[in-house]
Amino acid sequence: MTTEANARLLVSPEEVASGLRSPASGLQVIDTRPAEDFANGRIPGALHLDLWAFSLNNTDPAPLESFLWMIAHVLAARGIDPARPVAVYDDISGMRAARLFWFLEYFGHPNVRILDGGFRAWERNGQPIETGTVTQRLPAPARVPPDWPERVPGHPERLATWTDVKERIGRNEAVILDTRSNEEYYGEVARAKRGGSVPGAVHVEWTRNLTAEGAFKPAAQLRTMYEQAGVTPDHDVVTYCQGGYRAAHSYLALRFLGYPRVRTYIGSWKEWGDRDELPIEVPKRSHG
Repeated sequence: MTTEANARLLVSPEEVASGLRSPASGLQVIDTRPAEDFANGRIPGALHLDLWAFSLNNTDPAPLESFLWMIAHVLAARGIDPARPVAVYDDISGMRAARLFWFLEYFGHPNVRILDGGFRAWERNGQPIETGTVTQRLPAPARVPPDWPERVPGHPERLATWTDVKERIGRNEAVILDTRSNEEYYGEVARAKRGGSVPGAVHVEWTRNLTAEGAFKPAAQLRTMYEQAGVTPDHDVVTYCQGGYRAAHSYLALRFLGYPRVRTYIGSWKEWGDRDELPIEVPKRSHG
């Protein structure tokens, strides 16, 4: 299967700056960094939305629905408008921005992109930086259609639950992608009741998506890396980590490559490792 890189998902500092200079573009810029970083310096006019504390460790139907309902209302309360293009940024092309990207795609936002390289790239590019006290800038409530983003379950093909993952173990048409550190994957660090990995999972740590400066690697390099690991576009790919953030980053990388079927297991290892009834394996490091 041949795929085309979806370059529109990544946006440069120059493109963001151009959009901000043109009110007709309607561009909304969202800063996902910690509040203290936002306070110390930000892209002019950016909204602040840090979702770091929002994770789910039970993807059974009832808690999953409640979690998505809560996230939907947080997005609406911040004034994120599906009628306007959105550029999300982190310090680098990081997991916080990727997590918000995933949420917005799940809820059906038609035009969301990542500032490639994040705030560091913005600074290196010599773009203006806003400092000082800011009152949260929100559009009028009427600008957000009443049916968005409350369309739960949104796009179910972008989300995986524990049952989705279990059903894909051992299936040739599926790849389960572990995006955690080596220590977590090999069970040397257990951040749940049990350490290890989902049986048969392919391991590509999320940091391998990035250059030394914190931008996404060129599409050709990423494609080679994933295909050599067996993560090819003809598979149904499920990404996971500890709580869904690193998994969202690799989801974004594969979406950038044009993979047609990729989803994130939002419960990730915290749920999987805590549920005794779910199978695990503890891979052995190769010393050859």
